[in-house]
Amino acid sequence: MRDLIMTPFLEVTDIDIAYPPKRVVEGVSFKMAEAAIGCLLGPSGCGKTTLLRAIAGFEPVQRGLIWLEGVELSRPHWTLPPEQRRIGMMFQDLALFPHLTVADNVAFGLRSWKAAERWARVHELLNVVGLDEYAQRYPHQISGGQQQRVALARALAPRPRLLLLDEPFSSLDVALREDLAHEIRAILLREGIGGLLVSHDQFEAFAFADQIGVLNQGRLLQWDSAYNLYHRPADHFVADFIGQGVFLPGRMGEGSRVCTELGDIDGIPPAGCAPGDPVEVLVRPDDVTHDDSSPLMAEVVERAFRGAEFLYTLKLDSGARLLCLAASHHNHQAGQRIGIRLEIDHLVVFQRALGAMNEA
Repeated sequence: MRDLIMTPFLEVTDIDIAYPPKRVVEGVSFKMAEAAIGCLLGPSGCGKTTLLRAIAGFEPVQRGLIWLEGVELSRPHWTLPPEQRRIGMMFQDLALFPHLTVADNVAFGLRSWKAAERWARVHELLNVVGLDEYAQRYPHQISGGQQQRVALARALAPRPRLLLLDEPFSSLDVALREDLAHEIRAILLREGIGGLLVSHDQFEAFAFADQIGVLNQGRLLQWDSAYNLYHRPADHFVADFIGQGVFLPGRMGEGSRVCTELGDIDGIPPAGCAPGDPVEVLVRPDDVTHDDSSPLMAEVVERAFRGAEFLYTLKLDSGARLLCLAASHHNHQAGQRIGIRLEIDHLVVFQRALGAMNEA
C-alpha cells in the first residue's frame, strides 16, 4: 500500500484504453486532490467519456494505473468492480426509474441500509437539492432541471468519495446548464465530495471545475486551470478550442520581437525558432481595443450585439481577420473602417510548422 499522505486523491497514470484495433485513450495522466472538482473537456469522439467510464470501473485499461485514495482501482488485466470503488455516477440520460417516486429513486442505492437511516438520508438530500416537497411525485411530473437534481441526489445518497458526471446537462438549454453546474458544484463542496465532469461545453466546464483537462484524439493535451487554458495554452489545439480567437501571421524578429501586420510585439520565441521564421500569434477579442485615434485601421465585416458589447469581426488590409470586443455605444456598421490597437497581456506564439508555444 502506498503512503496515503503523499498520494493524490485520484491518480490516473499513463493509461491506454483500446477497442482493437483502435486506441481510444492514449498515455493519459492526471491527478486530483481530495474534494477537488475537475472536468474532462473536448470535442465528440475525443475519448473523454471512455476515460470517465474507466475511472468508474466500466472499461478495462490496457496500460497504466488508476488509484483512488491510495487504493488501486485498475491495471492491465484487473479491474476493481464498480460497486467497490465508492464512486457515484450521473449518466447523460439520467436513468431515473419512471415507475418510482422521487424519494424512491433517491433511495434506490440504499436498499441495504436500515429503513430509518435510509429515509433520513433521502430527505436530507432532497432538502439539499431543494426538492423535499416533490418527494412523492414521479419523474414525468417534474421539470428537466428538477430531474437533474433527483439524479444528483441519487448519486450522492450512498456517500461516494468521488462523483463522475457524464454530460448530464446536455439536454438542457445553455443558461440552465451553467446554473446547474454552479449549483452542483456548491453541493459537492458542501458535502466534501470530489467531482469529475465530462463536457464538450467550455462555459459549463468553467462554471463547474477548478481544473480542466483538454483532450483531443485520445490524448490529454493540458490539465490546468481555466485561466491558464485561456491565457497560457500549451498546445495549438487548446488555444483554438478554448475561448474565441484568431491566429495572426507573423515572423520572428531579432531578440524577442514578433513582427506582425499590426506592428512588432514583445514575446518569447518558441523553442527552436530563429529570426525570420514564420509564426502565429494568438489574438483574443479582448486583446483588440477599439481606438478612433489609432492609425491602424480595419474594416467591420460582421458584428454581433451582446448588450453591453459588440463582437466585431474585422478584416485587415492583408485580408487577415480579427475579433474585437467593443462597448456597444461604439455602433459601427459592416463596411466601416475603425481604428484599433493591440493590448496583449499574455502573448502566445506558435511556430507555424511545429505548433510549439511560448507565453510571455
